[in-house]
Amino acid sequence: MVTDTSAFKSLYPFESHFLDLGANRYHYIDEGEGETLLMLHGNPTWSFYYRNLISAFKGRYRCIAPDHMGCGLSDKPQEYDYTLERHIDNLEALVDQLQLKRLTLLVHDWGGAIGMGLAVRRPELISRLIFFNTAAFLSDRIPFSINLCRVPLLGAALIRGLNAFARAALIRAAKHKDRLTAEVRAGYLAPYDSFANRIATLRFVQDIPMSADVPSYPVVKRIEENLAQFNTTPKMIIWGRKDFCFNFYFLNRWKEIYPDALVHEAVDAGHYVLEDAHERIIPWVEEFLEENAI
Repeated sequence: MVTDTSAFKSLYPFESHFLDLGANRYHYIDEGEGETLLMLHGNPTWSFYYRNLISAFKGRYRCIAPDHMGCGLSDKPQEYDYTLERHIDNLEALVDQLQLKRLTLLVHDWGGAIGMGLAVRRPELISRLIFFNTAAFLSDRIPFSINLCRVPLLGAALIRGLNAFARAALIRAAKHKDRLTAEVRAGYLAPYDSFANRIATLRFVQDIPMSADVPSYPVVKRIEENLAQFNTTPKMIIWGRKDFCFNFYFLNRWKEIYPDALVHEAVDAGHYVLEDAHERIIPWVEEFLEENAI
């Protein structure tokens, strides 16, 4: 089923592109020319999350923003291996298909593990790193509400039946509610408008690496063990300090891993930091890219 984007087209005026991955179509935005900014979203968002950055930078950079399988405008197959490893495989296939090199990764939420999963596989491709409220290392810290969604049957009822995960995110993840207009809300919710279309939202929650028996656990462990190879890569951390999920613990962990990273904290912003603070973030990103030219 094709997602209707008419209710928010003015906010997301980009041409759609698709990569065939077996029987499934993997959607991505590809706007502009120049050095590549590869923007990776999390759960339960999609490339719509990066719309303001794409609009700001497409005049000088090539902005590529895929929708992970099951998310956004990508296909949502019901019988599919929605694991972190598979998402990394899909991203790598896109990078190879487009012959991308000298990448600047911009990652948020699950995009951190997916993007850094690609990075540790193909470190020669990575030129700069920008982190937004994300993780790519093991942690057992998880909000009770998200952990509740991992309970068998209950999680499926909440996430797939009631769309509670995506709807709750609009309440909790952005702190400036006036920015979540009807058009913006429609953009976030449109791809997840049915039980079937919410399958990846649930699978992401189920794949949070809380214990060694979760498929993503050894993948994230391997990523964490290889983060040090990017010690000399230019890095910037942009953090919404009012994030209910990726709180100070995660920010401080990144600071421990990369003590030389440039850090900007948006003190009034939440998990959806690009919704709350994109006017401040765009100049920070612009300056970082210019000062770390490749």
